Amino acid sequence: MNIANTKRGPVDTVCPAMPLRFLLLILLAVVSGCSTTGTSRDVKGSVASLKPLTEIPEDQLLDVWIEVFDPGELPEDEEDASGLSLDIRDAESRYMPVQLRNTMEKTGYWGAVRVVPQGTGGGEVMVRGAIQASDGEQLVLRITALDATGRQWFSNTYESGVSLDSYQDQEQTMGEVFQPLYNTIANDLVRFRTSLSASDILSIRRVAELRFAGDLVPDAFGAHLKREDNGHYTVTRLPAVDDPMYRRVKTIRERDFLLIDTLNGHFDNFYREMQKPYGDWRRTRTEEATALRKIKRDATRRKVIGVAAIAGAIAIEALGNGNTRASTGVLRDVMVVGGAYALKTGFDKDSETLIHKDAIEELGESFSSETRPLVVDVEGETHELSGSAEVQYTKWRALLRRLYSAETGLDSN
Repeated sequence: MNIANTKRGPVDTVCPAMPLRFLLLILLAVVSGCSTTGTSRDVKGSVASLKPLTEIPEDQLLDVWIEVFDPGELPEDEEDASGLSLDIRDAESRYMPVQLRNTMEKTGYWGAVRVVPQGTGGGEVMVRGAIQASDGEQLVLRITALDATGRQWFSNTYESGVSLDSYQDQEQTMGEVFQPLYNTIANDLVRFRTSLSASDILSIRRVAELRFAGDLVPDAFGAHLKREDNGHYTVTRLPAVDDPMYRRVKTIRERDFLLIDTLNGHFDNFYREMQKPYGDWRRTRTEEATALRKIKRDATRRKVIGVAAIAGAIAIEALGNGNTRASTGVLRDVMVVGGAYALKTGFDKDSETLIHKDAIEELGESFSSETRPLVVDVEGETHELSGSAEVQYTKWRALLRRLYSAETGLDSN
C-alpha cells in the first residue's frame, strides 16, 4: 500500500475496554480500503519537479510507456460544452501524453519514456490517462499507473484551474500553462518508484520481457508466467540462458522498440504542430468564456434594475391617491422608460453572448488532428502501416508475429 497516496481521516478516541481483537479487525478494514482508494489532487500554484540527488544506475531505470489518453466525454451542459468538440479531445488525447512524457524525461528517474497506443503490451511501467475535463480554464485528468507485474501504483484524479493571467505569463516563459499538474503526476510516479527495491525492479523487467514473449509466441512462452486472480503476474520459470528462441524474441523486441520510437517521432511532430494553435485556442476560449460570464452578469443586473424600476412605477400608481399620481407622473414615466431601456439593454447583452458563443464554436470546429501513414522497412521489405496510431501498431504486431513464424518455422498464434 502506498501510504503517501491515501487520505487519512481524524482518529477517534477509542474506549479502553474495547477488545483488542475488534480493534485489529477495524485496522485491517481501514488498510484494505486504503489499497483501493484513489486520491483527488487539487493542484494550485507552482509545483517543483523532483530530481535525484545522485545519478541512478542504468540497471535501476525502468522504462515507461504512456498510453494515448482516453478522450472522455464532453460536458452534458450545453453552455459548458460550448466551443468543445470530440475532434479537440482526440487531439488532446495525443498531445497530453507527450507533455507528460517530456516532463518525466527531465526528472532523471526513468529509462526510456515513450508514448504508445492504447492496449500496447510489454511495457515495464504503464501510465494510463483519461481526460475528464479540459476547456482551457480547467484540466482534470484521471491517471492510473501500474507495472508489468500487474501491481497498481496509484489511480488518482488531478485537477487544476488557470486564469487569463496564467496565459499572459505563459507567453513570456513559453511554457505549459498546466505544467504544475504534470509535475504533480510525475512526482507521484517518482515517489512510488523510490519505494521499490532492486529486486522489485528486476522482477518488473523479467515479467515485462516474458509478457512480450508470451504475446508473440504463446505456445512457447505462455506458460512461463502465471496470472493470479488479482491480475498480478508471477514468474513460474525462466527461459534457459542460451535458449535461441528466447534470444530471437529479444531481438524482435528491440525492433518493436524501434517502431515505437518511430511512432514517437510522429507524436512529437504532431505535438510541435499543435502547440501554437492549441495554446491560442485555449487562451482565446478562456478570454471568450470570461467575457461571456461578465456579459451575462451585466445583462442580469440590467434586467433586475429594469424590472425593479417598472415594478416601482406600478406600485406608485397602485398605492397612491389622485394627488400622488399627479405629482409623481413624471417620475413614473421616467421609471417605466428607464426600466424598459434597462430590460432592452439586458436582452441586447444576451444577444451579444451569442456572438462570443459562435466565436468559441468556430474555434472548436477549425481545430482537428490528422494521422499520417507510417512506412517501415523489415528485412528489406517496405510495409505501409496506415490508419490511426492504434491501428498502425496492431498491424505492426501482426507483422512481427509473421516474421517470427517465417524465421523459426513455428506458429506464433
